[in-house]
Amino acid sequence: MANPVLIITPPFTQLNTPYPASAYLKGFLNTKGISAKQADLGIEVILAIFSKKGLRDLFTEAAKCKSELTENATRILALKEDYIQKIDPIILFLQGKNPTLSHTICQDDFLPKASRFNQLEELDWAFGILGIQDKAKHLATLFLEDISDLIVETIDPHFGFSRYAERLGTSANSFDTLYEALQENQTYTDTILLSILKARMEEINPELVAFTVPFPGNLYAAFRSAQFIKNHFPSVKIAMGGGFANTELRAVSDVRVFEFFDFITLDDGEAPIEHLLEHIAGKRGENDLKRTFLRKDGAVFYANNSTEKDYKQSEVGTPDYSDLFLDTYISVLEVANPMHRLWSDGRWNKLTMAHGCYWGKCTFCDISLDYIKVYEPIAAKLLCDRMEELVQQTGQTGFHFVDEAAPPALMKALALEIIRRKMTVSWWTNIRFEKKFTPDLCLLLKASGCIAVSGGLEVASDRLLKLIDKGVTVEQVARVNRNFTEAGIMVHAYLMYGFPTQTIQETVDSLEMVRQLFEIGVLQSAFWHQFAMTAHSPIGLEPAKYGVSKETTEIGTFANNDILHIDSTGIDHAAFSFGLKKSLYNFMHGIGFELPLQKWFEFKIPRTTIQRDFIENAIDENEKSFISPDAKIVWIGKMPSVQYSTKIKKGVSYENAELTFFTRDSTFKIIVSRSEGEWLQVLLERISVLHTKILTFKEVQAHYYLSNTTDFEPFWYGKQMDTLRENGLLLL
Repeated sequence: MANPVLIITPPFTQLNTPYPASAYLKGFLNTKGISAKQADLGIEVILAIFSKKGLRDLFTEAAKCKSELTENATRILALKEDYIQKIDPIILFLQGKNPTLSHTICQDDFLPKASRFNQLEELDWAFGILGIQDKAKHLATLFLEDISDLIVETIDPHFGFSRYAERLGTSANSFDTLYEALQENQTYTDTILLSILKARMEEINPELVAFTVPFPGNLYAAFRSAQFIKNHFPSVKIAMGGGFANTELRAVSDVRVFEFFDFITLDDGEAPIEHLLEHIAGKRGENDLKRTFLRKDGAVFYANNSTEKDYKQSEVGTPDYSDLFLDTYISVLEVANPMHRLWSDGRWNKLTMAHGCYWGKCTFCDISLDYIKVYEPIAAKLLCDRMEELVQQTGQTGFHFVDEAAPPALMKALALEIIRRKMTVSWWTNIRFEKKFTPDLCLLLKASGCIAVSGGLEVASDRLLKLIDKGVTVEQVARVNRNFTEAGIMVHAYLMYGFPTQTIQETVDSLEMVRQLFEIGVLQSAFWHQFAMTAHSPIGLEPAKYGVSKETTEIGTFANNDILHIDSTGIDHAAFSFGLKKSLYNFMHGIGFELPLQKWFEFKIPRTTIQRDFIENAIDENEKSFISPDAKIVWIGKMPSVQYSTKIKKGVSYENAELTFFTRDSTFKIIVSRSEGEWLQVLLERISVLHTKILTFKEVQAHYYLSNTTDFEPFWYGKQMDTLRENGLLLL
């Protein structure tokens, strides 16, 4: 009996956790009572190659290479028995199933070593910080990367752990190069991929195979797989969707694409895939499909006559990770970048707090497309319901919220709901560095399990941030970073160079800002990337307005997103790449702060115009102490024990209350008058985070005067309340 649909993520995306698109679609189809299966062929191919049998086959093929081998490849081939012997235990270790092997891995003579291990000397400093498990994980990662280098040199030049044949899918205005590659013989990796695909097709017998293609590095494998299905399972319909299609294929017109795929859908996939299944079942005409390209009368046709609306986020169901081999994913550790480590280490359940971006103004971003433009938040209670369901389903309590930028108000509501439900989770997400992330909100997020945030500082220049329409200033970013850091939440910044009209001076000054952020300790992780102009961004739509021009105005017949552009400044921004990344590498490791910026570049750069204490002054600047009457007051600590005592001073007796508070790692006390102590006990109970009704500052003030005759403000701003503010009394 045929199953309606098989959803496939083609190689390669991540090794440590499945890309969530297939789980999202399967979860939605569950709500419709439609049977669906899913497969992450990336991890399956990796595990087939990196196994004892896989390496024996690999070394046999590598030995047939007729090109002159490098010294590195020659060494690996000579040590092939060591690689074959060690591979299965190493994979088990990276899957978390063989933790005691870490001690053996860390012995100098256990792993065969090729060129990837040459970097160990300069990374020796890191091993003093890393624990034994992390050190072993890093060494095991280098072991796999050595084998990957051999594959690239001798068998398959397209191979890569997180991308495959990415060059064929990047800026591919024409389909010619990819089409020609698909006419060539299968690569070594292709053969393994297609043997796994064949077994899945025979096992599942689907009517529709839906490929989700998030990145250019998945594109070739998706086309190769579709080609195989067309040749061997000709009755099966094939569709493509996902991030690559949504951004790159919105104007596809090359009819040859549809020799491989019957349909290409755009934007949210729930309604389009439901319509496709109805079409395949003969219940819907092809003209009434939703946001779907297909071949009709020998040409590419775009069908979008469906009258049905897209599904709301509350209607799409909980992602369903069943069918995926969750206990086989492997965690790797490259050391250098703390945020990249979160990306590649550990299993994360992926969710979104909101569809789209609540800001939606950044001029370099694809804000004209639905995945950014259509903003729809999900209620915190529903989010927690889904989180609890996923923990039950996967056994994993880590969550990566893959929002464009998570809204502060929703993050606050989610944190409160997590704490109220007494959930034990870890989570991280993307944000904007906006002033709503106060010290108290950051403390609340930390208490709920937030471990890291990443956000776009982009170009650390107020002029350019205004041109980007980022809605932040460098000083504001610094203060927000301080708030997160002091709460114990790691901060990662996305950095950009080569933005339109950016001068050399601004690039140097931006680097100085970044240097100071790391030196003062309010930024822990970052990554530089060069500005790329995209077709669906405000800059791509109106380049002249931003001082750039398109190299060509011709619209391609295949992919149309990245646009080659000419900057009116004439500056070779790419020349700064090495120096920016080298300096950042050092800053992330806490070294090189004292060096002049010139040391990072092999060509002359101007001196920075930024004062060396600019970030320090921005962080030290006193923020407004005014408390809005509508500010919410929440207590996230435990209830105190109370003892009363009477003191006589100059013949007058005073009754005091001593409140003792027990935190997880300490004990503290405050002493107030009896009436204030009795009021505090009642107040803390009423404003406990466990209650859904939250009092405002104005309501707390009114409540105080019901039982106290002394002025509220001296008490509220006094030393005792400051102690509570430092230990869990939050203004939100």
